[in-house]
Amino acid sequence: MTSSEQWLALSVALLCFYAGAECKRNFKCPSGCTCTKETIICVGTAQIPRTIPNEINSLSMVNGSIAEITEGMFSLMPSLQLLLLNANSLTTIKDDAFSGLPHLEYLSLANNKMRFLPRDLFFDLDSLLELDLRGNSFQCICENKWLMTWLKNTNATVSDVFCAGPNDMKGKRLNDLPIPPGECISTDFVRHQSIPVQAMSADIFSFKEDIYIALAAPNTNSCVIMEWDHIEMNFRKFDNITGKSVVGCKSVLIENHVLILVTQLFGGSHIYKFDDQQNKFTKFQTVEVFNISKPNDIEVFQIENDWYFVIVDSSKAGISTLYKWMDQPERNETGFYSYQFLHEWFRDTDAEFVEVDGKSYLILISRSQPPVIYLWNKSTLKFVLHSEIPNVDDVVAVKAFRVEGDLYLAMTCYIGDSKVLKWANKQFTEIQALPSRGAMILQPFTFSDRHYLALGSDYSFTQIYLWDVETKTFHKFKDIYVQSPRSFTVLTNDRRNFIFSPSFKGKSMVFEHIFVDLSL
Repeated sequence: MTSSEQWLALSVALLCFYAGAECKRNFKCPSGCTCTKETIICVGTAQIPRTIPNEINSLSMVNGSIAEITEGMFSLMPSLQLLLLNANSLTTIKDDAFSGLPHLEYLSLANNKMRFLPRDLFFDLDSLLELDLRGNSFQCICENKWLMTWLKNTNATVSDVFCAGPNDMKGKRLNDLPIPPGECISTDFVRHQSIPVQAMSADIFSFKEDIYIALAAPNTNSCVIMEWDHIEMNFRKFDNITGKSVVGCKSVLIENHVLILVTQLFGGSHIYKFDDQQNKFTKFQTVEVFNISKPNDIEVFQIENDWYFVIVDSSKAGISTLYKWMDQPERNETGFYSYQFLHEWFRDTDAEFVEVDGKSYLILISRSQPPVIYLWNKSTLKFVLHSEIPNVDDVVAVKAFRVEGDLYLAMTCYIGDSKVLKWANKQFTEIQALPSRGAMILQPFTFSDRHYLALGSDYSFTQIYLWDVETKTFHKFKDIYVQSPRSFTVLTNDRRNFIFSPSFKGKSMVFEHIFVDLSL
């Protein structure tokens, strides 16, 4: 080492020595504290010292009014081996509050007001031997799941920590509680895409491994066909079927035919078929609608090997009509033809086909009469009136769903309460009523093992209800915003789950169904 380098090293050493001495000389024991060479004990104070001499290895702050510990508050105290923060008013400890304490062996947070601790709060305390958390108000819920896991795995000695809540956990030891898999997993619905199309209905269908959706858009006099883009992960325009006041678009795939049924208030109803050569839908058939005055819904279904659909008529002068697929080229009959006239002059609003107990039923609902149930007669191959569903009035939509093998109906009522009914003893019985002023749709849907109801209204947010397996009823889960929704259609693609909601007065919306770990 040259002489100049030696002088430089000596100068740095002297600077550090005098700086340390100056730090010691300038350190003043805080008010309310007692200080020695290695310890600081403060009683009844409201603040933690920002800096302390390096020789201090024990800091005690007791019976004070410290309410919060911020990130890195002790990062300038690396020599601490003991830290007591007992009997303060601590309610909040921020992430990384105890970072920079590699030698800390004893930590006490006893007798404070803490309900939760931030995840991984103690993970950097490699030298920790003892931890005291007694006398707090820890809630034994998902936010503290990480703490339960840490207590089971740590080598440090930890005093017994008891749950202060919720009520069913009160008094139990935190580190004794089981942590069932999935216990702290919830779900959410996040907005994925908004589509500038106002629509009355949405129908999703698949063809040649691609996914499409048909939207009935009366404001633009069209049936808008959109295609799922696997790269961009959203819907894009594919085709546009123009018409006159289109109120319904429904898909049906029969053999090699991809058909779209289009109902209109004016100009009759038509069926369009996908043309491979033109890569678009072209008119295939004009539907007989002599008794249809105001179509309101289309229900497509299959009985044994035959395809049918019902056009529900909501006028006082119309008749809801059943159509059957005929494929007889020799008689020039390939298409859907009227097969049976059903409900007359009852202002029907919706239809739902269900199969239960080995029988096929068709449920027709109305705003002026109780819902009626038709039974499929296997001898005559026609529907016959079977029964009514009492005590349900002014119904605008009906949807069937199953939970654990049981059949249920979700009935949407515009005035009064919407209803959930269960099939038992060969009849539907009400099990739950949901307040639903102005509701236009009560839509059931399922993702994995979670069953939901979406209650869409023209006057409020859409309310999502979640099925409770213990009470076997739906509980309010969350709200999402769609302006005047008319349906909620499930889309599962690329290992992701979505719901599509057409809006009658605003943008149609796509929401993604995601899982959320509440313990994070």
